[in-house]
Amino acid sequence: MSTTIIIIIITSIVSIAGFSDRSRQYAFLMNPYQIVHRKQYYRMVTSGFLHADYVHLIFNMLTLYFFGGTVEAYFNMLSEYGTLLYVVMYVVAIVVSDIPSVIKYKDQPQYNALGASGAVSAVVFSSILFNPLNELCLYGLLCLPGFIFGAIYIIYSYYQGKRKVDNINHDAHLFGAAFGVVFTIILWPKIIPHFIDQLAQFSIF
Repeated sequence: MSTTIIIIIITSIVSIAGFSDRSRQYAFLMNPYQIVHRKQYYRMVTSGFLHADYVHLIFNMLTLYFFGGTVEAYFNMLSEYGTLLYVVMYVVAIVVSDIPSVIKYKDQPQYNALGASGAVSAVVFSSILFNPLNELCLYGLLCLPGFIFGAIYIIYSYYQGKRKVDNINHDAHLFGAAFGVVFTIILWPKIIPHFIDQLAQFSIF
């Protein structure tokens, strides 16, 4: 059984348990006030294994399923510690993607966030580095090369984060994606010329 499947199973079990016990769920979601003022740092990890509802959970886990296995395979191909590095990237991405929100909302007790979106974004963007021309599809309808999809995703997340018109933590998406890119480059600097070489083969015709 792959590490990606294990993460999906653990996340699904924890999330579904939270659906039936919202008080217990509240004790583990990302609340900047509790993290900063009561030093409940564990929330920055546990929140990544909780989701708001089945739609939120299914969307994140399906995305992880489609891209996680590929990234895990690349990591294992490049390092004997590939699986460990993959898990480290995933877990640290949860924490890193929450840091901007912790800083921004540290004095607002009512602010909460949850979900694996930051970590999943890290996996998706790591995948784009390895294969930027691989098509990514939005809801199975609009399919674009990974590097174009990634650029649109970054612009959208930045714009929506500034607008603040919904309850989605777009900053987590943005910083999770950035972390996935930086982490992969630090491990394998040669991924940069590989990425550029791949882009050189791109043609719209």
